[in-house]
Amino acid sequence: MIRIVLADDERMVRTALRVILDAEPDLEVVGEASTGAQAVSVVRELRPDVVLMDVRMPELDGIRATERIAASEPAPRVLVVTTFENDSYVYDALRVGAAGFLLKRAAAEDLVAAVRLVARSDSLLYPAALRGLAAEYARRRPAPAPPWVARLTEREAEVLRLMAAGLTNAEIARRLGVGPATAKTHVAAVLAKTGARDRTQAVIAAYESGFISPSGPRG
Repeated sequence: MIRIVLADDERMVRTALRVILDAEPDLEVVGEASTGAQAVSVVRELRPDVVLMDVRMPELDGIRATERIAASEPAPRVLVVTTFENDSYVYDALRVGAAGFLLKRAAAEDLVAAVRLVARSDSLLYPAALRGLAAEYARRRPAPAPPWVARLTEREAEVLRLMAAGLTNAEIARRLGVGPATAKTHVAAVLAKTGARDRTQAVIAAYESGFISPSGPRG
């Protein structure tokens, strides 16, 4: 069972999300919050697997709430729910720890699929959209390549590119012709060298470092 907390300042939005999610046999909404500060408190108390987080909320916005939640142990997966996919708030939330984002106009089946995917945590939610956000961020805030880029082995570099393309561990294993355990080991090595807590963070680091260009791989 995937346990979920809903964080949104609109009661109607929370109600609609609860109806959709509670209808699924493997999903359960265990708590709600109407402010960012309340979201942090509820998550600490209930320890859910996934948090659906609105980025604009009173008291504490979704970005800062996400940052605090991501720093907790054990940290749930945060899925940002937003109106606009090119919102700079979304990218900021991803940078501080969100595992992915979802548009408020998304269909019910897309919402359910997104929750399951981020809970499983071995793939990247909407890699093309993340690439677009990274392109805009890199244009506004160019940065030199960090030391970890030179420390990647050739195989780890290949794995990071495949992660950025949205491949799961099983898909990476098939692409490289290795076993699932070996692919998982390579992914873990990439996370360690990039200093990332998850795949989303590693892919953001790859774009911001210039290791992967939003227009295509390089490095």
